Amino acid sequence: MKKGFPFASVMIAILAGAYFLIPLYATFQFSLQMVRGEWSLAAYRAVLGSNVFLATLSFSAIASFTAIVLGALIVVPTIYWVRLKLPRLRPLIEFLSLLPLIIPPVVLVFGYIRLFGSNSLLPLTTSDVGTNALLVVGYVVLSLPYMFRAVDNGMSVIDIATLTEAAESLGASRLRTIVSVIFPNVRSAIVSGAFLTFSISLGEFVLASLLNRPAFGPYLVQIGQDRAYEPAALAVMTFALTWACMLMMQIFATKKPGTRLLPRFRFRPAKEMPA
Repeated sequence: MKKGFPFASVMIAILAGAYFLIPLYATFQFSLQMVRGEWSLAAYRAVLGSNVFLATLSFSAIASFTAIVLGALIVVPTIYWVRLKLPRLRPLIEFLSLLPLIIPPVVLVFGYIRLFGSNSLLPLTTSDVGTNALLVVGYVVLSLPYMFRAVDNGMSVIDIATLTEAAESLGASRLRTIVSVIFPNVRSAIVSGAFLTFSISLGEFVLASLLNRPAFGPYLVQIGQDRAYEPAALAVMTFALTWACMLMMQIFATKKPGTRLLPRFRFRPAKEMPA
């Protein structure tokens, strides 16, 4: 039987697309009107030529990449060990990974200030290095639910027990098994979580503002209060960067793991016993 045209589904898709695309187009059009009487990229040139923009973007990028590395080093071994040795603790670990979605960032940052303030035993907030470290840790905590879900889904499609037994039978230690076997097989999941972490950390405002860090999120809010056309240009650029991260995440998520599942070990032939 021939099916009719899915009119309702098409209308829902059109309305959903218009809901997102019309405001984006209006913002983009407004960003081109910095010069009266013509459309130009003057707002974009002003943003890209600003030293403050480059400084805040580079600071947030470095902090985000540091959070990605730290989060991967924490999440991957934890999920591997829980799946291999402690499967009963998996519900508890999943619940703990969801706490950043429940606890507001403002509560998190005030807890950091209280624990690591000038009157604490470990006064990290009294120096720029310590405050930057708290910001990176905050980014790791905020991105934990997304990194955990990405890595956990990637690790669920591989046979951890068999790979571990095969690697140990070839003489690999547990640490080398994680580095040379587990990490390569979940690299697509790690990259997916990395792009999500980068997207979240790049525009984060609460942690960076209350910790008084020169990050990109507070810069977006500040320039929105002082300028008219540059914030629209920044919004379009940030939206494009976020969608680029989502596209890269989709590409790496669908990429198959490497064919080499086990590390290459070199074994020396045993010396013959003297007669």
